[in-house]
Amino acid sequence: MTYTEASMDALRHAGDELADATVATLFERGEVGKFNTLMRYVSTVGAPLPDGLPDVAREYLQVTSTPPTWVDWGEMERARLFFIDNNVHISTALSFASMPACYVVPHVAKLLSATHGLKYPSKRMAETGQFTVYLMQPDAFEAGSRFIPAAQKVRLLHASIRHHLKRENHWDTATLGTPICQEDMIGGQMFFSLLVLDSLHRLGIHMSTEGAEAYYYAWRVVGAMLGIDQDAVPTTLDQARQFLDLYMVRHMAPSDEGAYLTRQLIDLYEEIVPGTFFDPIVSALIRHLIGDTCADWLQVPRSRWDTVVKTVPHLLGVLETIEDRSPLGAWALDRLGHLTAVLELSSLTRGRVMHYAIPEQLKKDFGVDGTVSRTHRWTPPAATVSP
Repeated sequence: MTYTEASMDALRHAGDELADATVATLFERGEVGKFNTLMRYVSTVGAPLPDGLPDVAREYLQVTSTPPTWVDWGEMERARLFFIDNNVHISTALSFASMPACYVVPHVAKLLSATHGLKYPSKRMAETGQFTVYLMQPDAFEAGSRFIPAAQKVRLLHASIRHHLKRENHWDTATLGTPICQEDMIGGQMFFSLLVLDSLHRLGIHMSTEGAEAYYYAWRVVGAMLGIDQDAVPTTLDQARQFLDLYMVRHMAPSDEGAYLTRQLIDLYEEIVPGTFFDPIVSALIRHLIGDTCADWLQVPRSRWDTVVKTVPHLLGVLETIEDRSPLGAWALDRLGHLTAVLELSSLTRGRVMHYAIPEQLKKDFGVDGTVSRTHRWTPPAATVSP
């Protein structure tokens, strides 16, 4: 599979036909509020759909209630074990690399600021963290699990954002393409899969090729359930690298929205870190994982911790040695990683279960004006630079 400027341009104008049609009908019939109210009680696989649910929503939920027929369950189990073994590292990569990487794409940063609010990054972080935890449970696709209902709701959430931005003329479609288009959704899939693997490498985590491929495969399954056209998605890590490099060269640039969202993200995590002495570690870790160029564009502060954080791979190497040589040590570190990830998610959600609902309107205080401020097209050097 080869990606070109032309093929990427085509993906910029494609949305998600099934979800878009469902959301359009719900808004046309004034049934969004009813849907949100009734669906708060549908959070697990196998739960009966409530009486009074709009017919178009019921049909959508039935069509999207099962994973793709092509899923290799052996590969999914390998992905789950990879996640268990690396859960705290994956959580770190999602928080300090994947999220900031989204902000390096100006139109994505603009969209996030338009739909989640510049002052509330914790909501998106909590939703993303909860979604990932649901995915990596051993029974993620079985009765009683929460992953599939969450995926169904997130897919409709994306469609509702497209609906609002286009209907209210808050998005320059001619210049930016369809909001949350296929190109950006595939880009997001790369941020949460390939970029996480890159970040684990930068952290000095030792991974088998099989484990990395399985983790990437799991996000292909996720992408399919979120309405991403898997015929257009890279099937191998090499193809994923080609897509991500081209995507970032096409779109990465500084922007006011990106810098502001990053500042809010840093503030959020500095609140979680006990005290103030270690606060600079947050910025240093982001800078280490996404690189100085992207960090400068996002106005990530520099500090003496930028050098200190580079010793993290050595520390993690010592822990991995303990894990490899001692079954008891491996068990203890896995439990510690699980508890750390749970604590991090609990800090973001404040102990609540995040509900994925269709917004009935976009709030007016988000400052959506149809333009992306202070952006500059990046001219890459001779060698492609990954974010």
